[in-house]
Amino acid sequence: METLALDIGGTKIALAIIDESGGIRREVLRPTVPGGAAEELFAQIADGLGELVDGWGATDEVLVGIGSAGPINEPNGTISPINIPGWRDFPVADRVRQVVTDLLDRPVRVGLAGDGHCIALGEHWLGAARDVDSMVGMIVSTGVGGGAVLDGRLFRGDTGNAVHVGHTSVNFLGAQCDCGSRGCVEMYARGPAMVAYARQLGWTGGDDARKLAMDAAEGDEAAEAAIDRGMRALAAGIAALSAELDVRVFVIGGGVSKAGEVIFDPLRAHLADFTGTLFVPEIDLRRAELENAGLLGAAAVGLALRGLGPLRADAG
Repeated sequence: METLALDIGGTKIALAIIDESGGIRREVLRPTVPGGAAEELFAQIADGLGELVDGWGATDEVLVGIGSAGPINEPNGTISPINIPGWRDFPVADRVRQVVTDLLDRPVRVGLAGDGHCIALGEHWLGAARDVDSMVGMIVSTGVGGGAVLDGRLFRGDTGNAVHVGHTSVNFLGAQCDCGSRGCVEMYARGPAMVAYARQLGWTGGDDARKLAMDAAEGDEAAEAAIDRGMRALAAGIAALSAELDVRVFVIGGGVSKAGEVIFDPLRAHLADFTGTLFVPEIDLRRAELENAGLLGAAAVGLALRGLGPLRADAG
């Protein structure tokens, strides 16, 4: 059995045909139109789907899994990505279902999940957490997102936005976050936040988190201090999630995490301050292994509609 998978991000949309072992049979990419209106944005998806399924011999019900930047509303099949302002409560599931139905003249079922959830699913299926039943997958980049697989089931929450670690408050006296809360992990640990704090401390390396990591690795004190502060906030968020979900395996991916030990060394050091307790004895921290975890996770969402793929059959 094969499924169509869509991974919708702020800069690109990846579309693929993926089989139930995770093999990518065909893949196409389309740009996310910066500042585009709703229909202009969706036209990229419709065009990509047309190319993707051209000549595909679908003979049965077609399964589609969609992973999207959030927030999403899974029960309603709608998305309102913060980084795609042209879509607010956009009915992506219904629109994709209609396009695929028109293209293939087959019944179509569509599953929707957040991008953080899909990344966690991908790493759980074929990546760094393929050996465990329960895990949290996290992305640390321009934002901090995540998702959890618990006992082989995707933990979705009421609307599909569960485990948004970036908006876990780690400082109740902190400044107000864009989400409306205060002292969120993302305010300290995302790349732009660490860059901004480093500049307050006198770092003159610009606005590139990769340059910040390079300078920290070379001993720049301001760069080191900014990363250390961000990783302490991230460690607090990880420990809080571990206590709440009783999960020990955390997989970290995303642009910031690719900096290597300059990120992971302070993160591990600060985790020691929040673990070793009766409820959180230790954290098994792992680096993400997959470049396309979100796309593979979207495929897992589609396959689960028929009880196939990596999720337990009762995970739906």
